[in-house]
Amino acid sequence: MDSSPSGQRVVATIVALPDSHDVVRDALTELVAATRGEEGCVSYELFESAAVAGTFITVETWRSAEDLATHMTTPHIAAALATTEGHLALPPGIHPLLPVA
Repeated sequence: MDSSPSGQRVVATIVALPDSHDVVRDALTELVAATRGEEGCVSYELFESAAVAGTFITVETWRSAEDLATHMTTPHIAAALATTEGHLALPPGIHPLLPVA
């Protein structure tokens, strides 16, 4: 993973079931607030697709791959996963990014 000064960039895709958009949106909003306070979090943004309702995207920058790994073990990640259990169409897609050009 990239641990350069620009940090580790990540995109995550979370797809809610049709009747669960509000539950997932609320859980992710709480997750954002807690995550932004983590050491090593450079930026953490949450978006909802304008093309596909209920598809949520996080765009993240972490100081290092190690900080990202620590984030994945936090209580607020566990809480978000517990809250959204049974409300997701697919498992969350977590995509650490590698620069190409």
